[in-house]
Amino acid sequence: MPTYAYACKDCGHAFDIVQSFSDSTLTSCPECEGTLRKKFNSVGVVFKGSGFYRTDSRDAKGNTVSAAPSAPASTPAAAPATPAPAAAAS
Repeated sequence: MPTYAYACKDCGHAFDIVQSFSDSTLTSCPECEGTLRKKFNSVGVVFKGSGFYRTDSRDAKGNTVSAAPSAPASTPAAAPATPAPAAAAS
């Protein structure tokens, strides 16, 4: 069930509440019985990795890359991002 954020227009009290999609929107503040408004937040979806950007499926000229992969390019292997731990000195 999603969590919704509300704020009171009168006293400024803000709170979050878990509601079902079928539940009706809250209208009165639990603190002062004032008018509530629903706050809208950004969507909590994050796309990570390759394949999610427009440029991931295009070549340098902006043309779409063919569906059949070509022979792999001869590029050197990337070094590990973190160095190996040093040996403990005794």
